[in-house]
Parts: sequence; C-alpha cells; structure tokens
Amino acid sequence: MAEIMPLEVEIRRRIAAAGPMPVGEYMVLCLTDRTHGYYMTRDPLGQRGDFITAPEVSQMFGELIGLWMAAVWKQMGEPANLRIIELGPGRGTMMSDALRATKVMPAFRAAVVLHLVEISPVLQSQQERTFEQLPVPMFWHPTLRDVPAGPAIIVANEFFDALPVNQAVKTDRGWHERCIEVDSEGKLTFSLAPDPIPQFDRLLPPAVRDAANSSIFEWRSDSVAMEMGRRIARDDGAALVIDYGHAKSAVGETLQAVGEHTYADPLTAPGMIDLTAHVDFQALARALEAMGVNSFGPIEQTEFLRRLGIETRAAALKVKAAGAHAAGVDAALARLTGRGRGEMGSLFKAAAYAHPSVGVPPGFEK
Repeated sequence: MAEIMPLEVEIRRRIAAAGPMPVGEYMVLCLTDRTHGYYMTRDPLGQRGDFITAPEVSQMFGELIGLWMAAVWKQMGEPANLRIIELGPGRGTMMSDALRATKVMPAFRAAVVLHLVEISPVLQSQQERTFEQLPVPMFWHPTLRDVPAGPAIIVANEFFDALPVNQAVKTDRGWHERCIEVDSEGKLTFSLAPDPIPQFDRLLPPAVRDAANSSIFEWRSDSVAMEMGRRIARDDGAALVIDYGHAKSAVGETLQAVGEHTYADPLTAPGMIDLTAHVDFQALARALEAMGVNSFGPIEQTEFLRRLGIETRAAALKVKAAGAHAAGVDAALARLTGRGRGEMGSLFKAAAYAHPSVGVPPGFEK
C-alpha cells in the first residue's frame, strides 16, 4: 500500500472524529494548512511547477495591466498616495512587469505604494527577490482587511479560483452538501450529507433552482469580494479580476486538481497538488454591487487584452527581436489571446469594479 502523506493522515483523523468533511473544508486544508498545505510549502508556478499563469507566459500581460492601472489612477483624480493592492501575487512577475511599463508615467510611479496580500512564506520570499530593485515602497499582508485604508487599485489574477469552493448536490429531498469520507476500501471518496441544507433553494439564483437531480452547484464565501467592495466604495477605488470561470451562475462541477501540468484526482495526494474551481463572475458581481460598486464585464481575456493594445505591443517587441525570439512573441500572443485548446483567450475572463465616480475602466467600454 502506498505511503499516506501527513496531511491525508490529518484529514482521515478529522473524518474519524467528526464525520464526513465538507468539500470546502477539505480544500482549505489542502491549500493552506500551515505545515503541509500546497501553497504554504512550494512555488507552484512555471515550467518546473504545476501550472503557468498569464504573467509567466509573456511580459506583455503585466505591461498592459500596468498601463491599465495608470489610466484608472487618472480617472480617480490622480491621488498622491495610491495603494496598489495585489491579491495572490505569485512570483511577483505581473506586478514587476506592470510597474516597469509605467516608467513612462513618473507621476504615477511616484504615487504608488505597493501592498501584497500573500499567505505563502515560500512565495513571499520569491516576491521579495523579484521586487528587490523596485524603487517603490512595499508591504506584505495576510489578508485584504489588513491593508491600510485609502485610495486603492486592487488587482487579482488567478486569485479567486483558488479560494475554497463549497458543493451541494440536488436530490428528491433537496440540496445536500457534498462531503468527503473514507469508503469501505479505506480510500477517500465523495459522499452526501444525510440531511438537505435548510432553505437552500431560497439562496440559489433562479436559473439554478429547477436543476435536475444529481446536479452539482458550487459557491464560495462572499467575504473577500465584499471586503473588496467595501474598500472600493469607501475610498473611491477600483479593481480588476482576471480568472477562469463562467459569466452566469449555473450548475456543474468545476473542482479540479493539477500536478506537474497534468490533471489529477482531487482526492489523491492532499497538499501535494493544486486544487481550483471556476469563478462564478455573476456571484462575484452581486457581492460587490451590494456594497455600492459598479461592475463591468466579464469579457473574454482575448477581448480585454486586444482592447488594451496587446497586438500593437507584440508588433513592437517583434521589431526588436529576431528569429526564435520573434516566434516566441507570436507564440505568447497566441497563448494569451487564442481560443483553442490549451489557450487562455476564451477560458479566462476579465471583470472590473469601480466607485461610480471613476466611470468606465479601460477595456470595458461598450
């Protein structure tokens, strides 16, 4: 029998003590357990990691985000002390590219104070190395709530997909929370809580209430989204979210595991593989709008990047490149904006949120 990893031992202990474990609790442990959680113990990014994010594909991605932030700062009235807040900064690649691109706007760079929301000590160390030569003040925080109040632009690239997702399954008796237990063969398996979730139908979007039996509905806590909305509404700020997900709330399981760039069983090797689920952009917008914030999008990543000028930027890079380097620019452009298998253009969406005084953020004009 294969060796059971330490985190799975703890998960089995909790199931034995308290009964089947809700999917959301399982995901929290797998990703953020202080000793054995996936994000707490490794750098998961890049060719040697388990997945590649858009900033790792090409500098163009971060550069366009930087120019987007500078344009939004102008729409905010050019506040002198601007908090640039990044949720889940990864290796710091996107923000490094973004702030390098804004050298052409020295007044913006002079206004920036960088605030990085990160829980992983491994990734924070990598970010510190990435930003070592960056001439802007910077601070790290465990949560968005810990960032000081004041005018802010918040960016979150592939952040919300890693927040814990809850699941419920429709039966004749109602919606039952999906859990994880140990089966008769001693393996982790999915199961259902014996009793339906009380009044769950009342909380569901209308399009989901009449779903067929065996349908799975996923939802996340609104706490991060609502904190983002409170901050934007209070401080006349704005936010940009780029992630993979669906524009409208719907049924369907999207929980997935990735290890070494291939899909895996979410119940194997807890803490050793990445767990994510698609973002429900409609639910995200509802949470922010409830705080008095305007929402824009989501639109496909390909449309957003093209509106920001990625094709013009790619052409400029190719002028300075030659041979394989020029081909690399073309390949990166295709990866970021293409709609085919393995490309990010249609799977990933962009959405913006802003105080009414800010107006329409760049890239979201009708």
